[in-house]
Amino acid sequence: PAGSALALEAIDAGAVEVMCKPGAAYTVGDLAAELCEKIKAAAAADIKKLAAAADRSAPPRPITTALSRTTDKVIAIGASTGGTRAIEDVLVRFPANAPGTVIVQHMPPGFTKSFADRLNGLCRVRVKEAEDGDSVTPGQVLIAPGNKHMMLNRSGARYFVEVRDGPLVNRHRPSVEVLFRSVAMHAGRNAVGVMLTGMGGDGGHGMLM
Repeated sequence: PAGSALALEAIDAGAVEVMCKPGAAYTVGDLAAELCEKIKAAAAADIKKLAAAADRSAPPRPITTALSRTTDKVIAIGASTGGTRAIEDVLVRFPANAPGTVIVQHMPPGFTKSFADRLNGLCRVRVKEAEDGDSVTPGQVLIAPGNKHMMLNRSGARYFVEVRDGPLVNRHRPSVEVLFRSVAMHAGRNAVGVMLTGMGGDGGHGMLM
């Protein structure tokens, strides 16, 4: 949406979180509980630390050849309030051939594409907003679109994602719980689950599977 680039600049400068205004995608009721969580997290945030992190320089992005199509290993990451900075801190350290990675970051629709595009310019791996049917391959990171659930599935040796509508899960869409449960079902011990930030229990049960 309009203003998404500006919102990401604010996060890069040290803002704790962004939220969209109620509208067609989210009602006031959908956002109420999330707003309370974000306010509590913002009150406890170390703003000076966030702002200082914005001054670091990202490592250069090397030119790489075609990616291997092996998809044995999967990394699943979940994040909520404050997660944009944490995700960046993790991904800029990934090598170009890192395992295929799927991420749910609680974020409004429209912002996730701008977020993915920004990370794509900073990281050695390719980062993109997930589309239904995208393969999960080494060297690529897929971020769930705002207001859509993302699930991992498998066909033979190929992992891929499904992007779907659906009810809020743990008050969120996309939900970390939905992603983690699908990863546990289809990747099992070939997957690693990582919870970075946030409040509430979204993803907690899926992490234990």
